[in-house]
Amino acid sequence: MTHIFSHLSPRSNCLIASLVRLSSVLLLLIICLENSYAQSIEVEDDRGHKVQFAKSPQRIVSILPSLTETVCALGHCQRLVGVDRYSNFPESVRKLPQVGGGLDPNLEAIVALKPDVVLMATSSRVAERLQALGIKVLALEPKTHADVRRILGKIGQLLEVKDAEKVWREIDNQMETTARTLPPAVKKLRVYFEVSNAPFAAGESSFIGEIIQRLGAGNIVPASLGPFPKLNPEFIVRANPDVIMVGQRGFASMETRPGWQAIRAIREKRICVFAPEQSDILVRPGPRMAEAVKIMADCLNKHAL
Repeated sequence: MTHIFSHLSPRSNCLIASLVRLSSVLLLLIICLENSYAQSIEVEDDRGHKVQFAKSPQRIVSILPSLTETVCALGHCQRLVGVDRYSNFPESVRKLPQVGGGLDPNLEAIVALKPDVVLMATSSRVAERLQALGIKVLALEPKTHADVRRILGKIGQLLEVKDAEKVWREIDNQMETTARTLPPAVKKLRVYFEVSNAPFAAGESSFIGEIIQRLGAGNIVPASLGPFPKLNPEFIVRANPDVIMVGQRGFASMETRPGWQAIRAIREKRICVFAPEQSDILVRPGPRMAEAVKIMADCLNKHAL
């Protein structure tokens, strides 16, 4: 190419060389900008807020147990630097600093951990205050099986997990396998699942209700009452469930409640009382749902008519 410019003056050659160098610099800048854009992440949370990250967060605070477990199920437990007081699985998260509860988090403790993002429920009241302090927030609240799958995908996107859907497929396959092991008699059972002794129950539209349905049993609490309605105790007596599922704390007073001795499940001792560790699994819509299905299936199998 030298002979092409041989007739040009030295000043012209110098100008051309400068333009070539400038073009190279501009090309490098464009490549860098394209790479930066490719690495940036945008995740829309359950508030409809689109949260942008220059790169995948390395320091994460989670103040909802199901989200804590989701981060770990996706293989990135090591990115957690703080959790709420109720996050207790896997074992490694118990060693992390606790920053209060989901509804009453310690803002100073969270800020001190210098998180790249805080994962929380949409029901938490501190999102705006954290954002005002310059901390990014993702509000995600799983309430159904579809939500669990969707949120696995969103957190997978945040963590740059290539196949987060694989985690859901494994959960779903395990749930289906468990459901197939149950005898046909389970379909005749009508279940009352007590969440707390107010009493609050798990209705058909809740994620727990979805498990009951998937296992083939009936639920005495219709979807029309909402996912976790507070019930009049007389409603439960009249519904006369075949099987009752309840945590240890709730069971302590159950048999002495007025009129409850007439309920078939109590009269015939068809009650499954769950230990605290089991209750944690059952009431958290997250990656341990396959274990929840197994626990409930064991109960139904035991009491199948």
